[in-house]
Amino acid sequence: MSFLDKFLLWLHIGFAIFAIGPVTVATSFTPRYIRARDVGVLRHLHRTTRIFGVLTLAVFLFGIALGRAALSKPYLSISMTLFIVAAVLLVMIERDQSTAVRVLSNEIPEDDAKVQTGRIAMLSSIMALIWLVILVLMVWFNP
Repeated sequence: MSFLDKFLLWLHIGFAIFAIGPVTVATSFTPRYIRARDVGVLRHLHRTTRIFGVLTLAVFLFGIALGRAALSKPYLSISMTLFIVAAVLLVMIERDQSTAVRVLSNEIPEDDAKVQTGRIAMLSSIMALIWLVILVLMVWFNP
């Protein structure tokens, strides 16, 4: 393994830990603070999701650069497909967080963002499971 490959591997793993971890935690905590109607924390979680969501793209890009010679292997194709699905779920979660912040900022008691609460909880759980499946694929099948 060349120095460049080792460097890309460090970047790939580092961004996976420091970008995917926080975005998963932020999205999974969101329903709790929607139910508590804590708009200040929701704004922070929404901003965190947006920032770290963009940083997760670096995991994908460094992974492609690292596996450039083996991109046709099934475990990499499956992992990249799952990553794209997780990214789409992340966009949907970010949209629902934005809606929940807007709805709860209105101070109208009838608007309690219950739809967003359930959808964010479901999508963030699926997204976390996808990250776990990708991790298993990378560790188990990587030669």
